[in-house]
Amino acid sequence: TVDLKYDDVSYATVHHSAFLRCGMMPVQTIKELWWFKIGASEERVYYYDPTSVDAALMKRAKRSSRDNTSLEIHPTQLSDEGEYKCRIVVWDNTGNSTEPSVPISKEVRMMLKVNVPPEKVEITHLTSGRNLSLRCKSEGAKPPADILWTKTSPDGVETEIPDLTKTTEIEPAGELYDTAEQIFYQLEENEMIAKISCVVRHHNTNTTIYKNITFVSPAIQNALKVTMQRFAEPVLYSSIENQDGQDNKAGLVKISADPGFKVPYNTSVTLKASAPGVYPEPRYLWWVGDQTGIAGRELHIDNLEEDKSYYVLAENPLGRVVLEVPVHITTSDYSQWNDSSRDGDAMVNDTTEGLDTGAIIGIVIGALIAVFFIGFAVWYWTIRDGTHVFSPKKEKPHTIDEETVPFRSTDKPLLRTISTQTLEGRRSRREPSI
Repeated sequence: TVDLKYDDVSYATVHHSAFLRCGMMPVQTIKELWWFKIGASEERVYYYDPTSVDAALMKRAKRSSRDNTSLEIHPTQLSDEGEYKCRIVVWDNTGNSTEPSVPISKEVRMMLKVNVPPEKVEITHLTSGRNLSLRCKSEGAKPPADILWTKTSPDGVETEIPDLTKTTEIEPAGELYDTAEQIFYQLEENEMIAKISCVVRHHNTNTTIYKNITFVSPAIQNALKVTMQRFAEPVLYSSIENQDGQDNKAGLVKISADPGFKVPYNTSVTLKASAPGVYPEPRYLWWVGDQTGIAGRELHIDNLEEDKSYYVLAENPLGRVVLEVPVHITTSDYSQWNDSSRDGDAMVNDTTEGLDTGAIIGIVIGALIAVFFIGFAVWYWTIRDGTHVFSPKKEKPHTIDEETVPFRSTDKPLLRTISTQTLEGRRSRREPSI
C-alpha cells in the first residue's frame, strides 16, 4: 500500500516560492512522477522517470529536494493559483524476486492559493479648523487588506485611535482587491500629536505598511511673544527682515512679493504666503493698520504710494504666528538710493526727496526762462530812458540863459515855451522906441 502525504490547500506569496507537498509513506522505488495543473484540461507541469527523464514542462517548476516527489515553483505568479494533481507510480513487489513487479499508481489533488500584498497605499486628507477627514486606500491586495489608525505623541508613544467614526469599502480590481477606509477625527484643545498613521496590515503575506500624516505647526525665525489687539492671547511675532532664509526646517512661513518688496511709486504689488511642510494646512489672514483682515494665501495691493507694513497670520490647530511684511517705495531712476547708501563709514543721503528727473529738469528750465525775461526787461527799460547800462553816463554842460532864470529846470517844456514867449513879449514892450 502506498500512502501519499499532502496538504489540501497550500499558500504562497507572489514573487516568492510555492511548495506543493506530495510525499510517500513508506518511501518506495519510483517508476514515474507526474504533476498536472487542472483547468479546462490537464496541463502537464512536471514529469520524472528515474531511468531516463527529469523534465520540467513549466520552466519555473522543479522537484523539491525535501523528498524528491513534492513540487516547488519559483518565483510564483498570480496565474499559478489553482488546482494541482500529483500522480506517483511505484513498483509493487510482494518480496518474491521470482515474480515480476507490478506498477501501482496513486494520485491526490490539492489547491494552491497565491497571496498578493498591497501594491500601493495612499492617504488623503481634508481639514476644517480642528476637524480632520482622513481617507486611506490600499490597492492591489489579495485577499483584501485590513486598515487601522494610530496616533503618535511628540515623545514617540503610539496608540490606536479609539471610537472612530469610519466607513470601509472593499472593491474588486480584477483578481485583486482595493480597500478604502475614511475616518473623521477632531483634535482636542491643546492636543499635541506628532503624526496620525494609516496602518495597512495584510496577514496572509505578513505585510504591514505605514502611511503617515505628520502634524507640523507654522513657525518663524527670531520670534517674540507679543500681545496684539486683534488676538485675545499673545502670539509669536517677527518680521521678514529677521528671517535669514537659511533654515530648511519644515513649517517655516515664507513670503514672496511680485515684483518685489521695494518698488517704484504707484506700483501694484502681490504678496504671497506659504508654509511648506505645515499640516494641517494653515489659514492666512492679511491686514494693515486697523483695517479689517483679508483671508487667503495672497494679498494684492493696488498702486502703492508710500512705505507700508502689512501683517499676515498663519494658523493651524497646533499654533499660529504673525509676520510683518514691510513694502518700500523707491524712485524709478534712483532706486539704488532707498533711504541712504553706505560706502565704508560714509553715509550718502538722498536729497531728491521724491522728485523725479522730469520735475528737476522742469524747475531748471523755468529758472533759466525767468532770468532771461528779467534781463530783457532791464535792458528794455534802460534803452527807453536813454540810459546805457554798460557805458558811463555823460552829463550835458550846464548853461544859464537869462531868459530861463526865473524858471526851474524841472518845469515842463510846454509851460517853459509859453512862459518864454510871454517874457519876450513883455521885454519888447519895455524897450523905448527909437
